[in-house]
Amino acid sequence: MAHDLLTFENGAALAAALAGRVASALSAAIAARGRAALAVSGGSTPKAFFEALSRMPLAWEKVYVTLVDERFVPEDNARSNHLLVKTHLLKAEAASARFVPLFHPQANIDAAARVASLETETLYPFDVVILGMGTDGHTASFFPGGNHLAAALDLAAPRRVMTMEAAGAGEPRLTFSFSALADAGLLVLHIEGAEKKAVLEKALSGTDEAEMPIRAVLERAPSKTDIYWAP
Repeated sequence: MAHDLLTFENGAALAAALAGRVASALSAAIAARGRAALAVSGGSTPKAFFEALSRMPLAWEKVYVTLVDERFVPEDNARSNHLLVKTHLLKAEAASARFVPLFHPQANIDAAARVASLETETLYPFDVVILGMGTDGHTASFFPGGNHLAAALDLAAPRRVMTMEAAGAGEPRLTFSFSALADAGLLVLHIEGAEKKAVLEKALSGTDEAEMPIRAVLERAPSKTDIYWAP
């Protein structure tokens, strides 16, 4: 599917523009269906965007927020994406949003994935999905060498939360399948810095999704991908 590159002067300008775009999409979904569903990514890149979005005035009590992927760690762990979102997004105007976690304190990650799949099945299709990208070309928890990568990238597979382990992932991960994310009303890849731009250019120059899983999003997602980048 097509993708567009939107370039901004700096991270602050990107955060403001993306927050406005996402708020408009969520408001439109609420007007159309009475609710909206937003899936966001973790990491350091989206913090300024989260802060800007948290100040946007809209009917947040009608917005369901979840994570594209999560480490199998509890909410109070410093590496938890839930903690990141709680700290930087679920406050101010957005304090009334309804957060749907992927981590659940189950005996093992497979049991947690089953619970998360049940808890999130009413959110599809997402109105907005914000993806990030690692320097290895991963997005969500679609890691090169991931033990379930082929299944995760299968657009014909059922929408679900699944598990992923890979050398570059650190902890075992919970991640939405590509099929759960790819048809979002607004699908955004948010990257910053010259290094990430070079990774993007490498991804666009090849086709091997096992090498760089972000290629699946850029080439096969039924929704157009808007790439937000700032130096």
